[in-house]
Amino acid sequence: MYLKSLELSGFKSFAKKATLNFNSAITGIVGPNGSGKSNTAEAFRFVLGEQSIKSLRGKRGEDMIWNGGGDGPAGASRSNRASAKLTFDNSRRMFSTIDFDEVTIERIVHRDNSNEYLLNGTQVRLKDIIELLATAHVGATGHHIISQGEADRILSASIRERREMIEDALGLKIYQWKKLESIKKLERTEENMKQVESLRREIAPHLRFLKKQVEKVEKAEEMRRELISVYKIYFAQEEHFVATEKARLHSEIAEPRKELSNLEHALNKAKDILTASKSKDVTSDELISLEKKLADTRIETDTVVRELGRIEGEINANKRAKEKEEGRMKQEEFKTVYLKDVEEVIQTIENFHSIADAKQLFKEVIQALKGFVTRHRSSTDSQFIIDVEKELVKLHEQKKELEHKRAQLADHEKKITSEYNALKQKIEQEKDTNRDAEKEVFRIIARQNEVRHVVGSLNAEIVKIEHSEAEFKRELGEAGIIVGREATQYEEFSSLNVKGSINENRTEQENRKHQIERLKIRLEDMGAGGGAEVMKEYKETEERDAFLARELADLEKAGDELRKLIADLDVRIDVEFKQGIIKINKEFTNYFSLMFGGGHAELSVIREVRRKKKNEETELGEILSGDIDANMQMGANEANEEGPEGLEVNVSLPRKKVKGLMMLSGGERALTSIALLFAISQVNPPPFIILDETDAALDEANSKKYGDMIENLSKSSQLILITHNRETMSRAGVLYGVTMGADGASKLLSIQFEEAVKVAK
Repeated sequence: MYLKSLELSGFKSFAKKATLNFNSAITGIVGPNGSGKSNTAEAFRFVLGEQSIKSLRGKRGEDMIWNGGGDGPAGASRSNRASAKLTFDNSRRMFSTIDFDEVTIERIVHRDNSNEYLLNGTQVRLKDIIELLATAHVGATGHHIISQGEADRILSASIRERREMIEDALGLKIYQWKKLESIKKLERTEENMKQVESLRREIAPHLRFLKKQVEKVEKAEEMRRELISVYKIYFAQEEHFVATEKARLHSEIAEPRKELSNLEHALNKAKDILTASKSKDVTSDELISLEKKLADTRIETDTVVRELGRIEGEINANKRAKEKEEGRMKQEEFKTVYLKDVEEVIQTIENFHSIADAKQLFKEVIQALKGFVTRHRSSTDSQFIIDVEKELVKLHEQKKELEHKRAQLADHEKKITSEYNALKQKIEQEKDTNRDAEKEVFRIIARQNEVRHVVGSLNAEIVKIEHSEAEFKRELGEAGIIVGREATQYEEFSSLNVKGSINENRTEQENRKHQIERLKIRLEDMGAGGGAEVMKEYKETEERDAFLARELADLEKAGDELRKLIADLDVRIDVEFKQGIIKINKEFTNYFSLMFGGGHAELSVIREVRRKKKNEETELGEILSGDIDANMQMGANEANEEGPEGLEVNVSLPRKKVKGLMMLSGGERALTSIALLFAISQVNPPPFIILDETDAALDEANSKKYGDMIENLSKSSQLILITHNRETMSRAGVLYGVTMGADGASKLLSIQFEEAVKVAK
């Protein structure tokens, strides 16, 4: 036996605890009308998870609770809860998911309509109970619980409802649940796919924008590598050129400087002779004075020349800075800004909707756009060029003044030299013995002029090369800032051929310099400074998109698997259903023949035919166009379409021309429904069957046949019979009698089979 006992406490009319033990294959429950015997069948439905209170003959959950009865002191007070507990023998593992020999399922309802479900004393969910019972083909409203008046339901149901009943009886409900769960999962999967696709669509424009930015960064990086390469060659060449030129100039100027020192010493010696000479005259003093003036003029001229060299260097540096800024400003007009920055200014403009005045609105919009341009334009802008131009004007003025001063000094030197030459000629004409010293002074001064000219030229070249060296060092520092220290590590290019480096035309180096300036301007315009952030954001966004793509692929795969599972379940349900129909028809015919002494009965699979009305506007158009006759409209305005498959019951009674259910009498319908229910139970026997007065409409002859079928059915399923029929009672192994006292509470009495037979006879 699978079913061991049913324990009721406070359930409906069972005020006190009552236990029904099912130790026989057939257990009968008898009692007068209104005693509460049908409450036992409802208790089965209740504990098995029935959610329709109406089907349990109630309106609310508290209607299941004993509400008290009787007016005297003996009347039992009402209960605060109702419980029903079923105990199953699980030694043969009817419930395969539980490894216990005994399984108890209990449901408790409280006055506040709250429910509790207990499995072996542990609180669980209703879903857990339903899934457990489904493994044994047991449910709250299954074919194994047939209440009074519901036996005919399988015949009066629609073909679609009848199919659902048969599927439930064949144990296909578990597949239906799996199919339903799969459909729900598929719906969730498709919804998730839509969300993922939506997310990908949202990030796609940003990803495309970032990709373009990355391409710019990559181009900037390529340009940076090119700049580094040019820098290294430029620095190696420039360093070698400066070092070589400095060495050459210092080497060439050493001898003239030494000669000047010797000439200065000789000149001083000659001056000393003239000063100490007894024949000193005005001519000697004049000669010494002219020499001093000439020396001072030349010193001042050298100072002016050096200052001119410095000014020219600054002018060149400022010109290059101006050209660089002008190039940068030209590129600034095509500067790319981030999409989020544009969205910010759009959001700012959208916030002006509250401004009613059109002029004020226009003014605010223009101000917002100007602010946006100002924020994204470099701070130096045209003011830097203005400052540089002012500095250039100042330097040119200084240069002009120095050139004027140099011209004045040149004129002054020319004048002194003219006086000096005139005095020299005068001395040459005189034959005084002291004139030899004066002649020596003239010779020394003449030579000094020649040597000083050479030294001055070399000094000018040294100033120029020193300026080049300063520019080289400045560019070296700027390169480290713009493209990194790698550009300053040019040792690999320092092994250039020395001769080739010296003989190289300086135009080549100037071209490199211009190339460097162009690359720097383009690199600055491309915003290479934020490249790392752009690459990081692009990588993160690309990884996010790739993740979503993988997730979408996984969801598509899961969707395909679910569709395949649903299709497989449909096939399995259809195959097992049709195989089950064949088996049911065999048993149905046997039971039907047994009940009616012949005849034939079967279930046939048909498709539901639905009426489909045409669109009225379409019909009117067809009539007006003459496509259809208005007289035919009444019959043509409806069209048939096929619906889902269902089951039709076909019966043929012996000795009668009755072939439809509508032509059966009440008794015949009862016998037919019983035959069909028993046939279903034989094909897929449930562990127990509860029959609540299904034999009420049977006469004595048919009651005997009913009893024979019950005994045959009890070989495969445990039966609980609620009946008034004596023949049915005689087939029970144990009889429970239900009585009701003055307090309105149901009570149980039990007798064994032998005594039940005596009472029934």
